[in-house]
Amino acid sequence: MFRLIFLGTSASAPSAHRGLPAMVVAVDEHRYLVDCGEGTQRQILRSGIGFKRLNKILLTHGHLDHILGLGGLVSSFASWEEELDELDIWAGKPTLERVERLLYGVVLDYDNLEVVIRLHELSPGIIESHRGFSVSAVSVVHRGAGCYGFIFKEHDHRPFLADRAEALGIPHGEERRTLIEGHRITLANGRVVEPDEVLGETESGAKIAVIGDTGQTANLLEAVQDATVLVIEATFLQRDEEIAKRFGHLTAARAAQLAKDANVGTLILTHISRRYHEREVRDEARAIFPNTIVARDLEQYQVKRNSGLSRLTDAVAETSD
Repeated sequence: MFRLIFLGTSASAPSAHRGLPAMVVAVDEHRYLVDCGEGTQRQILRSGIGFKRLNKILLTHGHLDHILGLGGLVSSFASWEEELDELDIWAGKPTLERVERLLYGVVLDYDNLEVVIRLHELSPGIIESHRGFSVSAVSVVHRGAGCYGFIFKEHDHRPFLADRAEALGIPHGEERRTLIEGHRITLANGRVVEPDEVLGETESGAKIAVIGDTGQTANLLEAVQDATVLVIEATFLQRDEEIAKRFGHLTAARAAQLAKDANVGTLILTHISRRYHEREVRDEARAIFPNTIVARDLEQYQVKRNSGLSRLTDAVAETSD
């Protein structure tokens, strides 16, 4: 099960109700901060999720509205040894170079640093793989080199059929765990039980695609195919498509068309410009892809394998957008 926490949903500059880009993807004991716009520290506090275990940061690209909050956040982490003693940051090479200048040239006293910071240069492919899920990077076309989106994928699994296990007399404990892991067992009466006897058909795991800023969608179709949830920008409306192309951004309509073409479950739009009312963005997208949500700051959702997306909390303050 994934949990999505939207910390900042504005484009380029904050509005009265929207902070700069940042969100958290949480699964099991792991928490990933995707982008870190100015003001992210305060949004973390307002969200109630706290700072513990928030030691993995994924940066989509190096524009200041997506990274400027790192200075304050890492400075705080550096002085909270009891909260955090190591931090991993993943980004494309140009972004890492900018982050390194920000952190070590301005914010941190490297010689007296209490927290271990590791900078990882991204390339397309798996970043981390854990027992229940993996995180992958995908190349994104925005302005400049080294832009990325991220795919969080729950591993496929075969459900354990407890009724069959009971009928076969398989005791609870180690024997059942062994079968779930795909290995045969031998019962006390000498009967050999194969995993196929107690495991159901393979079920696909939940898939979250977090793309961030992008000016193209054709290159993303395969990566986001069949995603349970697609989180992507909608900085412009279709009436301003030429401006969107000039600055390497999407319209709400183009984001919706990607969701439709890729058989996405739910589309969540973010990176919302102050020039539009929220309902305009929502309505343009829903005309193409009805199952569309426009994210608001401090909203939280959970994503489960079989039931899809559900809202956990509303935004703290209703927007007037």
